[in-house]
Amino acid sequence: MESKNIFDIEIENVLQTLNKGGVFLYPTDTIWGIGCDATNDKAVEKIYKIKQRADHKAFISLVHSKQQLKQITGLIPKFDISSQPTTIIYPQAKILSKKILGKDGSAGIRLTNDKFCKNIIKKFGKPIVSTSANISGTKHANNFSEISQEIKKNVDYIVDLCTNKLMTKPSRIFFLTKDGNFQKIR
Repeated sequence: MESKNIFDIEIENVLQTLNKGGVFLYPTDTIWGIGCDATNDKAVEKIYKIKQRADHKAFISLVHSKQQLKQITGLIPKFDISSQPTTIIYPQAKILSKKILGKDGSAGIRLTNDKFCKNIIKKFGKPIVSTSANISGTKHANNFSEISQEIKKNVDYIVDLCTNKLMTKPSRIFFLTKDGNFQKIR
């Protein structure tokens, strides 16, 4: 029997959590995040509760490919998103939980280049939420040890990868205007 490596085991554990509607703590292509099925209202509500975040504030979701991005937004932007992690706020989105959208129906989506995140999303077949692993209004954690115990005890699963890695930079964020231009937000 072939033994599995920790990377594959962690992917399987996250997939089990996602399939049960659970919430997980994981390393992303930027900083440590809290994630769930981006189409599952109940899972999204749990993240709002864990973060103690006002439910009118939107969440970012991650996709694994341009094809998946097009299924959700209806378009692929002509913008270099490969050089560094970039979240684009699209004017509208399909299939995502309305609870992660902006009041105007807009959606913040990032095409991730992170191997772990890409594998999860591809195998799960749906986008996942990616929000910083902190209580709303507090500084984001630069590494796993800085994540509050409150967050750790309230998620359903904690990924055991990159726990010693310093992760200091959130993604840059652009807004895609209706006329096809990009406005930098962060």
